[in-house]
Amino acid sequence: MLKVSGIHTFYGNIEALRGVDIEVHAGEIVALIGANGAGKSTLLMTICGKPQAAAGQITFDGADISRLPTYQIVRRGIAQAPEGRRIFPYMTVMENLQMGASMTDPVHFEDDVERVFTLYPILKERRHQRGGTLSGGEQQMLAIGRALMSRPRLLLLDEPSLGLAPMLVKQIFRVIKEINEQQDVTVFLVEQNAYHALRLAHRGYVMANGQIVMSGTGQELLANEEIRAAYLEGGH
Repeated sequence: MLKVSGIHTFYGNIEALRGVDIEVHAGEIVALIGANGAGKSTLLMTICGKPQAAAGQITFDGADISRLPTYQIVRRGIAQAPEGRRIFPYMTVMENLQMGASMTDPVHFEDDVERVFTLYPILKERRHQRGGTLSGGEQQMLAIGRALMSRPRLLLLDEPSLGLAPMLVKQIFRVIKEINEQQDVTVFLVEQNAYHALRLAHRGYVMANGQIVMSGTGQELLANEEIRAAYLEGGH
């Protein structure tokens, strides 16, 4: 479904991604783990076209999307729930969901809203409340719900558990699994909580200094001694 080949991305003179290669197959949950500053969020943003890659190729369903603007990438079936949620704080929950649906056929809107409310019943209760007044966990639910409103086939999630209490983290990961299995949405997940991410993922990649340094199934990476020492036993 998604293939990233030899991608290099720069911020000014700083090379943030240095020849990254990853693949995400239809129906999978694929996790990308790594320390802060490794380039994980930059990779997701590059897939979405901002910033655009300086070299290499990104294909989605076999078509080159490397030079497409973000709105065209979204229309092809890729959506992102970014790090830090980035909801519209002065808009209501419903208005945020409407923004997510802005590039889809309005005929689907009611069904898609109901799908989000089924995943996150608390959002239905809060639907007339401004996004900025929601709790951190509720804002994360809204960010994911807003992304789902574009009817993606590939959902990019950037640090969905960041700053959340342990009970909410479990809930977020449970819903990610449900989105993948019951709604037939492929998921590419960037996450610092390596344990939860690798338990959930079919496959995973490890990034360091803008490069992929290891890959394998979720279970293989969970059992790897280097991964355990760096990410599962208090190391970073």
